[in-house]
Amino acid sequence: MLLSWPGYRFLLTWQPLISTSDKYQSLDWKQAFLETVLTICSLLWRMWLQLFYLSWKVLGNGDTWNGGDYMTAPGGGQKVNLLKAALQNMEEDKVVLFIDSYDVVFASGPKELLKKFQQTNHKVVFSAETLIWPDRHLEDKYPHVREGKRFLGSGGFIGYVPNLKEMVSDWSGKDNDSDQLFFTKIYINPEKRKSINITLDNKCRMFQNLYGSLDEVVLKFEDGRVRARNVLYDTLPVIVHGNGPTKLQINYLGNYIPKVWTFETGCSGCLEDLRPLSGLKESEYHWWFIGIFIQQPTPFVSVFFERLHKTGIPPKPTQTLHLQPGERNKLYNGVPIVKFGLKRVYCVPCIFVPSEMCRQDKDCEYFFSVDIEVVLKNKDTLKILIEQNEPVIAPMITREGRLWTNFWGALSADGYYARSEDYVDIVQRRRVGVWNVPYLTKVYMVKASVLREELSANDLFSFGNMDMDMAFCHNVRNKGVFMYVTNMHTFGRLLSTENYQMTHLHNDLWQIFENPMDWEERYIHENYTKIMRDKLIETPCPDVYWFPILSVTGCDHIVEEMENFGQWSGGGNTDTRIQGGYENVPTIDIHMTQINYQKEWHKILLDYVAPITEKMYPGYYTKAQFELAFVVRYKPDEQPLLRPHHDASTFTVNIALNQKQIDYQGGGCRFLRYNCSVEAPRKGWALMHPGRLTHYHEGLRVTAGTRYIAVSFVDP
Repeated sequence: MLLSWPGYRFLLTWQPLISTSDKYQSLDWKQAFLETVLTICSLLWRMWLQLFYLSWKVLGNGDTWNGGDYMTAPGGGQKVNLLKAALQNMEEDKVVLFIDSYDVVFASGPKELLKKFQQTNHKVVFSAETLIWPDRHLEDKYPHVREGKRFLGSGGFIGYVPNLKEMVSDWSGKDNDSDQLFFTKIYINPEKRKSINITLDNKCRMFQNLYGSLDEVVLKFEDGRVRARNVLYDTLPVIVHGNGPTKLQINYLGNYIPKVWTFETGCSGCLEDLRPLSGLKESEYHWWFIGIFIQQPTPFVSVFFERLHKTGIPPKPTQTLHLQPGERNKLYNGVPIVKFGLKRVYCVPCIFVPSEMCRQDKDCEYFFSVDIEVVLKNKDTLKILIEQNEPVIAPMITREGRLWTNFWGALSADGYYARSEDYVDIVQRRRVGVWNVPYLTKVYMVKASVLREELSANDLFSFGNMDMDMAFCHNVRNKGVFMYVTNMHTFGRLLSTENYQMTHLHNDLWQIFENPMDWEERYIHENYTKIMRDKLIETPCPDVYWFPILSVTGCDHIVEEMENFGQWSGGGNTDTRIQGGYENVPTIDIHMTQINYQKEWHKILLDYVAPITEKMYPGYYTKAQFELAFVVRYKPDEQPLLRPHHDASTFTVNIALNQKQIDYQGGGCRFLRYNCSVEAPRKGWALMHPGRLTHYHEGLRVTAGTRYIAVSFVDP
């Protein structure tokens, strides 16, 4: 590639992205070339070609790569052939920069580079490396240096045209011969080294090769720019080269250098190359397939599908749920999957079939993969991802209160999780942008065009013993396709599924500890948070307070759970469930302890009732301890009413679980001392009153239907 600056020339060469896996050694090089073009456009053009006003000419553009595979054997001779031919037509007074392309980031421009080059007082300067390649037996022939790196790297060098011509004049090698070995033999030859006037950039003032030197390089933020700083030599390289197996590290540095993301400007490239959807008609929407994966018992499944239909873009009218093989009965204990609102269910033999459906459908433009434990709160998620216009992109989602997310900032040597320096800042949104990352899971979008071309392999979701997501990301990386995660918006969270039990009718009721936010959204009244602001607390009788607490769904699930349990008391005075075995004011009821819900109910009282109590009864602070908490059932032919009585509590909470005039007739509560009745309880609303001495009360007769209330006798 030929880069121009007034009075100078800069050459970059193409080379294919090389896989470390033997299974990809037979890559079609034309395809590899196209992959490289895409990578160049994404990395170089965005990061520094525009910034430094450089123009370029590609050497070997359109040619098939025949330069061999660097990862398993020496190669690269084709680059020397390209360079030798290009130098023939160049003016003698020019300076040429020759570098690899797809794994290089520019941190500064020609002015600094040329100044540092001239300060060397040499005619040709090569990048330097810590490791020797490709022939370690030549180590003793290298000249010793007092300080710095000793070995030549051929991925980047700069020099005057006449000297470069002399350097390559003896080249007669093949395309797959080693360029680095050729240049090495010139350098270690004292006569040729002196004649051409070659030296190495030993302290990385111009070139920083990452392989073997990762611990030396850190990001340096300064004055609205970002540089890579070599802490070993305290230098600021102009060009950073992710040579060898350091592609993930160069991608990480490329998230910042030179002005991709800075503290002063934030993400400067995040709004470039967007694909706007505003103004499109429904007929013009980009069709996408959704693959939904359930890999373990998961709470709030019905809520997931309700939320999915509110994403803002209509999906292609084929909505399917794909389960792992044989998981249907295992996951739901025989409960029909249609309870979750699906019309069609497919248990497929291969879990990557949804992406294959998209790949084969000419109308499909995007494949959206989402696991069932993902809580997408942003209804514009799909629109945002499509507009970002990246090959593979995920919305950042987190697990509430933890640093667990759906991406990794780095990989360990064995391919598993490693924490990048910026991971916490990205997760906590102290750094906001679109980030090139090595691993995505749980939820992501892939362009269908990428699935059909770069990611067309049938085994995209399998590799060795890796799980599906790790295998997918491994194969995507090996194909040279970048994966991104965006935290420019808040998208949602991840459910905790580790301790989800399937032993109840409505298992989600028990999720108040594991997934409190989702539990609250599902089961707490929508107006609860407005109680104080909008003065929703009513006082129907003296010292009696009435306020919303449970949602309609919460009420229904508690009633259905009790009826499913079915062991209603007989309504007699003898009651072995309570201390002493005698109930003075018996009801037909089921205790919370009987369904193992006492801890969860205490949490409800503590988090949602106690704050109201402390506001309404100033100076009284409660830990919401209760002796009894139960659901009472009133029926005309069973127990229609409750005689006047005092409650054995400091205060009592009575929550209406169904609706008068709809579910039953009659009913209510009358406080005899004040001759005051609450005869039309609202579903989900709590009636709170003192229990002893002052509030002598009775349950009014139910004349039709069935009335349910949840009663709690609360003491300090």
